Amino acid sequence: MKKLYSEKMMLQDALKNKYAIGAFNFSSIEVMRAIVDGCENQKSPVILALSEGGLKYADPVYLSKVIHAALEETTVPISLHLDHGKSFDIVKKCIECGFNSVMIDGSFLPYDENVALTKKVCDYAHKKGVSVEGEIGVLAGVEDDVKSDQHHYTDPQQALDFAQKTGVDSLAIAIGTSHGAFKFKGTPELRFDILKQVSKLMPDLPIVLHGASNVPQQYIETINKYGGNIQTAQGVPEEFISKASKMAVCKVNNDTDLRVCFTSAIREYLANNPSDFTPRNYLQYAKDKVRELIEYKVKKVFHSANKMQK
Repeated sequence: MKKLYSEKMMLQDALKNKYAIGAFNFSSIEVMRAIVDGCENQKSPVILALSEGGLKYADPVYLSKVIHAALEETTVPISLHLDHGKSFDIVKKCIECGFNSVMIDGSFLPYDENVALTKKVCDYAHKKGVSVEGEIGVLAGVEDDVKSDQHHYTDPQQALDFAQKTGVDSLAIAIGTSHGAFKFKGTPELRFDILKQVSKLMPDLPIVLHGASNVPQQYIETINKYGGNIQTAQGVPEEFISKASKMAVCKVNNDTDLRVCFTSAIREYLANNPSDFTPRNYLQYAKDKVRELIEYKVKKVFHSANKMQK
């Protein structure tokens, strides 16, 4: 029986060889299979991620079993990751259900409390052979249960102190990305100077970018064309993510892009096939569109195609 691949080993290879691995959020079997199929076609390692919102929708025990079934059908390394776990209890539950990587997000807490919570998770998870991601700094935006009205950039020296005190295997930092589909009102800008400082202080620690969806405008236009109402959505330019993935960023989170792609495909299919009421037809169409998006990202944006083949 095949096993999940160590996310710590994945990210260390990405750090060494200057590429990033996509951490793709999902909460349905169609999106999960599109992610795996896309990465299989490009021979890219992949991190399958579930947020607390995703866990509320889909039972973690059920989904972890589905993912283990997917392991038998693919040749690429897969890690199963909890995204934005807010408490020790949810982290523990996910580890017990078979997750081999967890993020504990204490960024909403006072600094010392964030350190204490993250260290507690690291002490527990590392004994189980589970990788831990922490976060320092706060991203603005809304996505599932992750919400913030303000953006607080990561302080590099504080990030160093945090990593040393907690023992995290990877660190999410805030350099200007944000959650959701409405990331920028003006000209997009990322603080690559902060990224450089953090990577200089911690050259062996993989860095993570959250809120890094590009929000492709063709999907927004399709949604609006067929009855939707999503206005002024703007994501992170692909060239920014491509640049970051060749630096210290080894894991790039994507959720919004998959959502708008899947939704636009379903709206388009149903509008063009008004007499079709068979779910597998429009779900298959949407699944294929997400797979195409995944293939494009891992090849052109994250540069993870043909990496770490088993």
